[in-house]
Amino acid sequence: MKIFVTGASGWIGSAVTAELIEAGHEVVGLARSDESAAKVAAAGATVQRGDLNDHDSLRAGAEGVDGIIHTGYNHDFSQMENAATLDFEAMTLFGDILEGSNGPLIFASGILGAVSVETDRPDPATSWSPRLRTEAMALGWGETRGIRSAAVRLAPTVHGEGDHGFIQAMVDFDRAAGKAGYVGATRWPAVHRLDAAHLFRVLAEEAPGNTIAHAIGEGAIPLKSVAEVVGRKLDIPVVDLTPDEATEQFTWLGRFLGVDSTASSTITQERFGWKPTHPTLIDDLEAGYYTK
Repeated sequence: MKIFVTGASGWIGSAVTAELIEAGHEVVGLARSDESAAKVAAAGATVQRGDLNDHDSLRAGAEGVDGIIHTGYNHDFSQMENAATLDFEAMTLFGDILEGSNGPLIFASGILGAVSVETDRPDPATSWSPRLRTEAMALGWGETRGIRSAAVRLAPTVHGEGDHGFIQAMVDFDRAAGKAGYVGATRWPAVHRLDAAHLFRVLAEEAPGNTIAHAIGEGAIPLKSVAEVVGRKLDIPVVDLTPDEATEQFTWLGRFLGVDSTASSTITQERFGWKPTHPTLIDDLEAGYYTK
């Protein structure tokens, strides 16, 4: 297939691009800068310059493709509502482009507290995550618009060497504070980026419309365990923080660290034969990727 990938030079999208090309697919990758374009081209994909704000570039990239994998997103947590609106508008455009094609539209969604299994359908109006509005809209397109739409609910930490997401931010805040903090018995799901990328490819090839898949390698990692490794690696004390103390130490990240979240990918694994095979989050912490 010929597949348009947004976020093709990003943390997840670059791994998806490599996974698709290795499997014999042709990729058109969206790139918003010269640096991103060079990465996309080096991976063996065709470059489409533009970004999610530029709908003309999105149309140009999606013209003549068999499907779309949408991993691009603005992760500025001070602009969550604006980012979600931008995502919603891009997905609306992709739905118009693919309508009646029976082509795949595989898109990133999220998990943190709101869901635990693939059959959960939280109310977007009451969820902490504004992205669920996009998920709710697109999942019905398999029946109404002839699109193989599939949501990939990603764990809050998609880890691996080179990760600059939640876990790296946590470590950086710990280093600055001189203590490795966690909040009570909170837990998070996690997935290795290469396992997540493999799931995107499998869904593009196989998933029917109205699919929800969970990219979850581990369903309930105690954040205390994360803090203990970080404390040992940085030689700083490990401290159980109150929610207010977490907000003081971790600023914007503090409110997420107090959310206890567990999730399962059992249905996804059974339905699509997907099995996480790459290192665990603790393995990657022990390898020193986050504490260099």
